[in-house]
Amino acid sequence: MEASLLTGWENFYVIVGSSAGGLTGITFVVIALIRDVQRVRPTGLRAFLTPIIVHIAGLSGLIYGGVIAANMSRQGSVYVPVHEDWIWNVALPAVVYGALLVMGFLIWRRPLQALYGVGAASLVLLFIGIRNAWDLAVWMTVHQQREPH
Repeated sequence: MEASLLTGWENFYVIVGSSAGGLTGITFVVIALIRDVQRVRPTGLRAFLTPIIVHIAGLSGLIYGGVIAANMSRQGSVYVPVHEDWIWNVALPAVVYGALLVMGFLIWRRPLQALYGVGAASLVLLFIGIRNAWDLAVWMTVHQQREPH
């Protein structure tokens, strides 16, 4: 692959990476503040928070999507994931991870298109992360855990 194909991409990934880092930090701050104020139990955070923070690529991402789906299925009566949860936390990330896997194969035949595909996938994962962080913050804000008397 020619080095000229990679020229200019560093700025794109600095911006996307900085945004993802900021999203991760703000998510932790919101969870810490809300948990202290409302005593929200961390039940389900493993299923819903981890996908916001951990975005890995390709085949590993598809496997990770299966783990998230299993975690969401095990919530039981504490929280029953709605259709929207399955779409945004499992289906859409799995599609993007699959696309990243395809880009990994295409990089040798169509490098320019593969680079744009990876860039688009990075933006979609960032958008999914922002949406899921917002959803989690709103849910934690309006959901108040009732303490047993």
